[in-house]
Amino acid sequence: DKALKLRLKTMIFTECDIEDLKPEELDDDIALFSDASPLGLDSLDALQISMGLQKQFGTRIVDSKEFRRYVTTINALADFIQSE
Repeated sequence: DKALKLRLKTMIFTECDIEDLKPEELDDDIALFSDASPLGLDSLDALQISMGLQKQFGTRIVDSKEFRRYVTTINALADFIQSE
């Protein structure tokens, strides 16, 4: 579970070109797409994350409502990946 969360963080950091923070520094419960998030993700990043999920995990989330439901925090995303 911890390894999966680090893998997800690393994938997000790689896909979204985040360089000013390390994956292990990101809290698993922080809302990824919020003002509180240190990542500053936007809709283009959401597309990049969706493509990264498909490449690395074989999971495809094409519906934007579904994406917003599952890609809220690292914990929620890890739960979704494990349930697939």
